[in-house]
Amino acid sequence: MIRHAVGAIIFHKNEILLVHKVKISTIKDTQIQGEWDFPKGGVEQSDKNLEAALLRELAEETGSLHYKVLEQLDEKIAFPFSQDFTQKTGYTKQETTMFLVEYTGNRNDLSPQDNEISDIEFVSLDETLERLTHQDTKTFFEKVTGKIKLRMFHT
Repeated sequence: MIRHAVGAIIFHKNEILLVHKVKISTIKDTQIQGEWDFPKGGVEQSDKNLEAALLRELAEETGSLHYKVLEQLDEKIAFPFSQDFTQKTGYTKQETTMFLVEYTGNRNDLSPQDNEISDIEFVSLDETLERLTHQDTKTFFEKVTGKIKLRMFHT
């Protein structure tokens, strides 16, 4: 069974928004390495459509409603889950529908709302690739960089 998710490459001026995701450990004195990623999350049954799911996720992760969805990207980020995760949830893989989004706020309203998000940061286009943790996300970003540049510098 496939877990459906949504995510966004969000830009403001000439920078890309990334979130730092951490898993909360219940084991005392255990430090968990966080990961830099685009805002992403699962689609819920209550979501009217993918765009509504995306806007809900963005509000949950960043605290802001100041987003303009520009387009749904054709390619998806897809990856298989571990056997352990599949046994626990029934999901064998995740498919994330990605959107290109412009942030329209003044950055004062950005604040992690989800306990799995420890930081929100805008980084340069070049630094984005270095910061992303997962290879599948890096590969996706490389494929769509041209489209992102067109939107960033022509909006």
